[in-house]
Amino acid sequence: MPKDAQDLFDNLVPEGLKKYPEKAREVNAIYCFKVSGDGGGEWTVDCTANPPTIAKGDQGKAQCTIEVSNEDFKTMLADPNAGMQLFFQGKLRIAGDPTLAMKLQSLIDLAK
Repeated sequence: MPKDAQDLFDNLVPEGLKKYPEKAREVNAIYCFKVSGDGGGEWTVDCTANPPTIAKGDQGKAQCTIEVSNEDFKTMLADPNAGMQLFFQGKLRIAGDPTLAMKLQSLIDLAK
């Protein structure tokens, strides 16, 4: 289990993309994660690239952008069902294609 967003996106997701590139490409989307607070940061995950990539910062080509605090992000990692609740509370913001947010668990699962 990652300790925070930095651990997930700097270490675990890159390993998962390398290990399971075909599964990442099945997600077939570009995400930008903007996680605020201590342990947060910004990353762009491109599951359409061959091989799939992750880069620090907003690369400006995301189809779905997720904005959340690091504390709420950790809650989502511990309980995947918490995302909807956080969304309706206004603590999780989604820009772009909201249907792609439903595929996020597939991306997170690569990092396990």
